[in-house]
Amino acid sequence: MTPLQKHRLSYQPSLPKVLKDLSVITFKGQGETTCMADEKEIEALFPKSYGRPLLTPIKGEVPLGKPLKVGVVFSGGQAAGGHNVITGLFDALKTFHPESHLVGFINGPSGIIEGEILELSEDLLGQYRNQGGFDLIGSGRTKIETEEQLEKSLAVLDKLQLDGLIVVGGDDSNTNAAVLAETCLAKECKTKVIGVPKTIDGDLKNDLVDISFGFHTATAIYSEMIGNIARDALSAKKYTHFIKLMGRSASHIALECALNTHPNICLIGEEVAEKEMTLKAVTSEIADVIEKRGNNGKNYGLILIPEGLIEFIPEMKTLISELNTLIAEGKGEEALSTEAKATFEFLPKEIAKQLLLDRDPHGNVQVSHIQTDLLFSQAVKEELKSRPSYKGTFSPVHHFFGYEGRAGLPTNFDATYCYSLGHVAALLIRDGHTGYMSCVRHLTKPSAEWDVCGIPITALMNLEKRKGKDKAVIRKALLELSGAAFKTFSRNRIKWTVEDHYAYPGPIQFDGDPAITDQVPKSLLT
Repeated sequence: MTPLQKHRLSYQPSLPKVLKDLSVITFKGQGETTCMADEKEIEALFPKSYGRPLLTPIKGEVPLGKPLKVGVVFSGGQAAGGHNVITGLFDALKTFHPESHLVGFINGPSGIIEGEILELSEDLLGQYRNQGGFDLIGSGRTKIETEEQLEKSLAVLDKLQLDGLIVVGGDDSNTNAAVLAETCLAKECKTKVIGVPKTIDGDLKNDLVDISFGFHTATAIYSEMIGNIARDALSAKKYTHFIKLMGRSASHIALECALNTHPNICLIGEEVAEKEMTLKAVTSEIADVIEKRGNNGKNYGLILIPEGLIEFIPEMKTLISELNTLIAEGKGEEALSTEAKATFEFLPKEIAKQLLLDRDPHGNVQVSHIQTDLLFSQAVKEELKSRPSYKGTFSPVHHFFGYEGRAGLPTNFDATYCYSLGHVAALLIRDGHTGYMSCVRHLTKPSAEWDVCGIPITALMNLEKRKGKDKAVIRKALLELSGAAFKTFSRNRIKWTVEDHYAYPGPIQFDGDPAITDQVPKSLLT
């Protein structure tokens, strides 16, 4: 370990006051819940777990129980803080009873199907407290969906005699947790299943979930790099940097980084969709700023682009939707509608090829692999060539910030948030709840004042098209243009376009002034 890693092992996340004494805290239900949409269909798919109440904490003496045996699995991509979910879970279970056991399923949900586990001890976990990555037990993107997969999984849960299973993942993984919980209830398997909200994309949020864990660390890492590039651009004065940022469907990461660094342009997919901007309109908007800057002698700049942007452009959205359906039916681009075919033929050949060949596990276009930054820089270059009024020089440089942000040392915010999420998950298992998501909220307050609850996962669901068929999934939270964060950005971005107002966040700070070390996401504060 590096000296910093060793130093981080000693950091002790502070728990909210409500979690200080687990022996006097339990949950009470508050009315029945419904779902985001498609109520009849969701209830039919989850008859055993649908409509359960929101759980909020109450004080009350909890009798000393028996030792618990719980399993935990990482599902999907990495997010800083995952190891602290496990250490929080472990510490809480040992508080309930010193003989409680925690096992980790190896390499994601496939570890559940195959029964591959690792016993998690204090000595082992002592090396992973406040560390980044998911390398303690690994992760994977297997979905436990088929009857065979579900039967194998339940057989493993029964064999291990698990009281609970904690699924740490994003919207799809938590949907999978709900399926497992429903199946366990239907098959009379005693294992209770609880989800934990994880994704750096920030699109697993709602009125109760302030933000998913990992978002703060990832955006802090990206913001440091963007700030460094801004300083380089201001120094060299000859490059326009097109920076694509991870964020599969929503623009939360791009907005957070823009609030941190003040780029010349930050495209917001949800705004593009609301304004129904075409590819040409977006291209012209970028070219206008570059022309104005160039004609003022500023042949440099920063442009932030969310990776899912092209899905928000109407003609691209139509094209991608048609391709998803056609490929699910075994057809090719020759079956596209006239409008979609015209868009497809307009694209550079490399981009068109990516649309056809790169598919995600659901059979959809692999948007993160599409070189959106290159697409727009090429389009802008051609646009500027056609403008006699442009007197500057245009030298684009391309970046994609994705994996760099997923596995770093978690910020104090994420380390503390995740440690609390682990405790809440343990409490939900102890009290016999299943099909719930662990939730810690009011995160803009000092950590001592954070609140906790349990959210029925079905309450977050609706139906979406997957591989050409309707499927129950947790609804992704898109960026709200009426929200305070976007309004703050919107008020300031005009002056950022032509003038240089770059901000330089620098590296994540772990020690020193709490005003620096204990920051929370700016998009929660504004």
